[in-house]
Amino acid sequence: MKNIIAVMLTPLLIACSQQPPASAVGNIIEQTNLDPYYECIGCSPEEQKAVEVLQDKNIVDKNAIATILGNIKQESKFIANICEGGARVSYENCLTGGYGIIQWTSINRYVNLGKFAEKFACDPSTFDCQLHYMVNEDIFIRQLPYFQGSGLAIADYMRPAYRWLGWGIKGNREVYAWDYLNKLQLTS
Repeated sequence: MKNIIAVMLTPLLIACSQQPPASAVGNIIEQTNLDPYYECIGCSPEEQKAVEVLQDKNIVDKNAIATILGNIKQESKFIANICEGGARVSYENCLTGGYGIIQWTSINRYVNLGKFAEKFACDPSTFDCQLHYMVNEDIFIRQLPYFQGSGLAIADYMRPAYRWLGWGIKGNREVYAWDYLNKLQLTS
């Protein structure tokens, strides 16, 4: 279990290690331990970081976490500097198709990743910057209440995942999600 932590109502600032502006100081709240708290056993540091950030967003249903992880794996295999088709390039050098951990494809979503990175002084080609943009992107935020629910099957969580990502090819998303389900273990 996590210790009690101070969380910004605007977690964007935390994402990039910036000091909150004076106007935000009054917006700090305490968040109690998340129960249950999962770790991803045998997962990469990027996968484990995603599990932590999702739980910080109050996504605590094991199936919901597994579904989101499965979708990220299908989109990018958790590789941040990947352009659609597999080229490993910086944000600025991905000129066609999707980019990053969820393959931001539409021009607005791609440009907004760059704006987020500029605003919060992080590199849009890195996993941490993209992960924090992902959970604060308006399309994800609209689906957040569905992921914060509980008791649904992975197949049911795929519906908000589709609304969030709008994939063209479903691929192995569900297979990956079931694999993550087996790797997510409660901590003591």
